[in-house]
Amino acid sequence: MARILITSGPTRQYIDPVRFISNASSGLMGQALTRASIRRGHDVIVVSGPVNVKYPAAARLIHVETTGEMLEACQAEFPRCDGLIGVAAPCDYQPVKVAKQKIAKNGEPLKLDLIETPDIVATLGQSKRANQWTVGFALETEDARFRALAKLQRKHCDLVVANSAQAINARESSIEILDPAGNILAAVSGPKSRLATVILGTIHSRLIRRGA
Repeated sequence: MARILITSGPTRQYIDPVRFISNASSGLMGQALTRASIRRGHDVIVVSGPVNVKYPAAARLIHVETTGEMLEACQAEFPRCDGLIGVAAPCDYQPVKVAKQKIAKNGEPLKLDLIETPDIVATLGQSKRANQWTVGFALETEDARFRALAKLQRKHCDLVVANSAQAINARESSIEILDPAGNILAAVSGPKSRLATVILGTIHSRLIRRGA
């Protein structure tokens, strides 16, 4: 049995007290991966952004809102875990300044100065011990396989799951699982429950059994 940290859902970066930047990630893939992990007997910790899905009661759930909060929670939990599945879609940008009061409409264009948020999977990948593993997700709209492999290397992942924008807030999707050499270990389409089973099976054979 492994202790697996799963990130799930979107994050939010506020521009004023009532408005924020985010994305349409639903948490459905994170939910499916949590279920698949528990079915295999693993101990699961889920760090989730704001979603409407319910995670299995057997998992320990940590609620967060911003990318910084998700990173902080993961850094606290990851040292005690065997591996990470980074399926969350953290907001990649945050405003340089957050308005203290609601920004009023005045008929003029609103300019937002944005900076990148911390990369959670890359940060954890850099800090992992020799016996730890990380699996990232790469959602791309073009050159999916090439960009997924680039992310695998940049984020120090052991495997990467490539998917497309059609996966967002959908109950079915298509994925490819790639290793650092660029080999396609699995390519599957269908309900996210099926994809999660294939992903966990690949992680078990490639990473968990290797560690054991």
